[in-house]
Amino acid sequence: MKETRWTEANVPSQARRVAIVTGSNTGLGFDTARVLAEKGATVVLAVRDPQKGAAAAERIRARAPGADLRVQALDLGSLASVRSGAEALRALYPRIDLLINNAGVMIPPKSLTPEGFELQFGTNHLGHFALTGLLLDRLLDVPGSRVVIVGSLAHKAGTINFDDLQWESGYRRAAAYAQSKLATLMFGYELQRRLAAASSDTIAVCAHPGYTNSELMRNAWKPLQPLIAFGSPWVGQTPAQGALPQLRAATDSGVEGGQYWGPDGFMELKGYPKLVKSSPRSLDMGMQKRLWEVSERLTDIHFRI
Repeated sequence: MKETRWTEANVPSQARRVAIVTGSNTGLGFDTARVLAEKGATVVLAVRDPQKGAAAAERIRARAPGADLRVQALDLGSLASVRSGAEALRALYPRIDLLINNAGVMIPPKSLTPEGFELQFGTNHLGHFALTGLLLDRLLDVPGSRVVIVGSLAHKAGTINFDDLQWESGYRRAAAYAQSKLATLMFGYELQRRLAAASSDTIAVCAHPGYTNSELMRNAWKPLQPLIAFGSPWVGQTPAQGALPQLRAATDSGVEGGQYWGPDGFMELKGYPKLVKSSPRSLDMGMQKRLWEVSERLTDIHFRI
């Protein structure tokens, strides 16, 4: 029997819960924050540009008057910003129920973070690794708390090049993006294993949005943009639809740690959330542990689990 399609209507009440959503001024993050706020959560829009975050908060309030929203400046591409943003959040919230690691950059021209990391690896993986490590103790004693890691279908093409993680030679932006998204999944799986070993109430869950029409595609190569514009209505979906897997990962009472959620349609490009499988490479526990250790060294963030 086919499972009933899971939609925003299935999200249970989030009253008295605190949710932090990175990259929530637009796209998937906006719709994730919107739904959680509509369901009663206190939602922190953790964004690089506070003005855009404030505008997003107003758009949410227009749909959900009285929504409890806060905008927090936090640039995942800067460890200094991650540290200062996390410090502010720790001062405000003694407990956090949901940390949704949604923000990301996709196939930009080669550029580096202030710390010298390749931008996609530094933002998509290391920034979220650091943020999670700095906030985790605010989740650990909270029943039902979750860390949601947002991956991508692109991870299936990724490899972790430990000899040149920052692409100092032969930069290929699509390959660098795939590496960064593979790293996010491997981080999620290793985090769940460590949480389980510590008998924590907190779980780590992964999700991906399929092919979603969002601003993330703004750095696509110009020759591809007409094709993207033509094909998007057929193979893609709206950000509201694309956000469903991460919303389910964050709120469905039946979700378990270490699961991976994505669309149920053809090639997981679009559809309603269901359990899916990530690449065999992403499940390599030895590589997960090695990446964790390297990430701790690069960020100087050490988890207390």
